[in-house]
Amino acid sequence: MSAPVAAGPADALAIAAEIRQGRRNAVSFVTAAIAAIEVRDTRVNSVTRIFGPRAVAEAEKIDRRIAAGEDPGPLAGVPFGVKDLFDVEGEVTTAGSVVLREARPAVQDATVIARLRAAGAIPLASLNMDEFAYGFATDNAHYGITRNPHDPARLAGGSSGGSAAAVAAGFLPFTLGSDTNGSIRVPASLCGVWGLKPTFGTVPREGAYPFAASLDVVGPFAGTLADLRVVHEAMNGAPMPAVPVLSDLRVARLGGWFAENVSAPLAAAIDAVAGHLGHVPVVELPEVARARAASFLITAAEGGMLHLPRLRRRALQYDPATRDRLIAGALLPAATVLQAHRFRAWFREQIHAAFRTADVLIAPATVGEAPLIDQPTIVVDGQAVSARTNLGLYTQPLSLAGVPILSVPLLGTGGLPLGLQLIAAPGGEPALFAVAAALEAAGVAGKVPLPKGR
Repeated sequence: MSAPVAAGPADALAIAAEIRQGRRNAVSFVTAAIAAIEVRDTRVNSVTRIFGPRAVAEAEKIDRRIAAGEDPGPLAGVPFGVKDLFDVEGEVTTAGSVVLREARPAVQDATVIARLRAAGAIPLASLNMDEFAYGFATDNAHYGITRNPHDPARLAGGSSGGSAAAVAAGFLPFTLGSDTNGSIRVPASLCGVWGLKPTFGTVPREGAYPFAASLDVVGPFAGTLADLRVVHEAMNGAPMPAVPVLSDLRVARLGGWFAENVSAPLAAAIDAVAGHLGHVPVVELPEVARARAASFLITAAEGGMLHLPRLRRRALQYDPATRDRLIAGALLPAATVLQAHRFRAWFREQIHAAFRTADVLIAPATVGEAPLIDQPTIVVDGQAVSARTNLGLYTQPLSLAGVPILSVPLLGTGGLPLGLQLIAAPGGEPALFAVAAALEAAGVAGKVPLPKGR
């Protein structure tokens, strides 16, 4: 086992504080992060490219600004990574596929990366993902499987698996991902880090390679809740409204579909969360199975039509698992897709109705701990089913509503991470952070530490 590489404080705000106060320079943090990735990522496979020389050059600029008495921003000198579907100026955006490997380099940063740079942060690496964001496993035929830092024999989840794993492993304090049907929430849960799917349409997607445009959202992963908030504010381009007092919030627990197939350790962890929040009534959403099906159909159709022209020319270059699903989506009858959209509008109203009696809903993020790579299945209704397509059991239905969802890391009794979803009405991110902060303060939530020696 490789010796650990010290990179200093693991959280973004502590790194920025050391740099801004002159206790340590930005270059040292960037080079330490590069060294950590080069030594330890061989067993995780979270990173696909390191932007080494340019990251060091940006760190040098930060150090010169500090020396000149300037304030580079709240994330001064903090290195971060991006899911490889975000444009980074001068780099090729592959979206996890060799199909785009020969594309022209991006001429400008994605909007959220430009905003993070303006806040002082430094993009350091691109991160592994399911090809074109289609999957829940980060099992990529071109770039390999991203392994869970808590147990390399297990999946990291996807499609933003590299983003979650890089934070969990301690390589980077925060990263960027995207979420269409759970691609932030699932890997955050399985890797034991914080993740946020913001309200649909509030964080700009310009410069992020699309999957299903009517569902896609971009958001951050972080090792601490405080980091998650400051990164979200930078991406959003504005401070978050005041976080409410927890006692003023009504919290409810989703039952029915969201209480079925939950592992015993996760059920116990959710019970503990509910206990810390006081009286938490149970509410049920109708037709959740149909909602999941509608989300799947809309995603498949939009993704399939997006890729159809290229599939006609270069189908054999796609990951076979991705290719087959995209082709199937492109062949869906228009009437079926229209019906799914009509159902989506109805189901959105059912979710919004739930917020008349609750400000925040809680639900599991996955059925339990990360599946084994050699046995990539989960048990649903007593049957072993594919993890790659079914890890979004609890995330897919909620995607239809475009609501903000915060993935909260929990520690299971077996030492592996588990995950909880906190759900609010559109624009309800402050309420999510209020509940998450209470859980963190109570010691029932927070980044799950790696086993010793990892």
